[in-house]
Amino acid sequence: MLDVARIREDFPILHQEVNGHPLVYLDNAATTQKPRQVINALVRYYETNNANIHRGIHTLAQRATEEYEDTRRKVARFIGAPNANDIVFTRNATEAINLVAHAWGDQNLVEGDEVVISIMEHHSNIVPWQLLAQRKGIRLRFAGLTPDGRLDMDCLRGLIGPKTRLVSLVHMSNVLGTINPVAEIAGMTHAAGALFLLDGAQSVPHLPFSVDETGADFLAFSSHKMLGPTGVGVLWGRDGLLQQMGPFLGGGDMIATVREEGSTWADVPHKFEAGTPNIADVIAFGAAIDYLESLTMPAVREHEIALTSLAMDRLEAIPGLTIHGPRDPLARGGVVSFEVDRVHPHDMATIADSHGVAIRAGHHCAQLLMRHLGVPATSRASFSVYNEPGEIDALVEAIEHAKQVFA
Repeated sequence: MLDVARIREDFPILHQEVNGHPLVYLDNAATTQKPRQVINALVRYYETNNANIHRGIHTLAQRATEEYEDTRRKVARFIGAPNANDIVFTRNATEAINLVAHAWGDQNLVEGDEVVISIMEHHSNIVPWQLLAQRKGIRLRFAGLTPDGRLDMDCLRGLIGPKTRLVSLVHMSNVLGTINPVAEIAGMTHAAGALFLLDGAQSVPHLPFSVDETGADFLAFSSHKMLGPTGVGVLWGRDGLLQQMGPFLGGGDMIATVREEGSTWADVPHKFEAGTPNIADVIAFGAAIDYLESLTMPAVREHEIALTSLAMDRLEAIPGLTIHGPRDPLARGGVVSFEVDRVHPHDMATIADSHGVAIRAGHHCAQLLMRHLGVPATSRASFSVYNEPGEIDALVEAIEHAKQVFA
């Protein structure tokens, strides 16, 4: 089990009051807070190693380059990738998916080809494929859900066929918390001769993870949802795929040669990292990975199962409150989306904030899913390693207050 009291000492932002109450931060699916170790890594870089990378031969440039590339190796180890050169740094998971849509999709898909996604996807895994459909004339097909908020596997199986070139799905829903059976999905996808892209933005930070066990061909996720800085994302591609793709952006560092008649490209991963990257935040991302590994991911998962189970038990006991998604805590991550009779989610979030409780309200960049649920928005509480059971009590108290206000 995690020593949450000790962990909380590492997060300076948690030691404050909001509206006269101790801060209860339950918006971790949007972004996580950062431990001192990550903050110190940022400061250390700017104070001691600030220089551009890959091209300089002076000492600062060499040290910065080594730290940057060390994070690439840490990321590969964290997700079980055999080759660190298959790790590409982007701005976020959204850019990673867009990279595949452009660099792989534009090159490999033709009119009439199909990409299969689902209605539980974040907009980051919908809009890039809609734009690709406009450019290339491909067809998007949407898998549905079961009544308890799980992916409808029979529906998905019926959609994957001879025209399918890519299946792109979320591993863990940012609204429902649903954890999809990705290894089974990968098997179905590969049997049809298609590739499988996995949106791991919500799963990689919270679950023991191995790319081989998922069966994915591409994986996208973000630093800021796993205790790291904003502005850093990751795209992993199975060995050989990235080498076959053309570049996404052109500029410095992604070229081998430039001549008047044309250019040639650097080897992967640098082919996809044009221009000066987000050096400091990538280096600090390495510190976030070190922090999570020191906790161990099985312990992180065990902690979040316990919190999610407690939260669902407490919230389900509130009359007029509806929770969306699977009821089994083992089938979902640390995300609980709910609605309260006669209380709009935005009002719920405002009253929660008056109690010092930070939750998210809105469509959560999942408008297709909101329409499926028949609601304009939901309230969402989401957990991380520094959350503790007493904070669920504070959430319940805020919900009870909101019910009284709107009774």
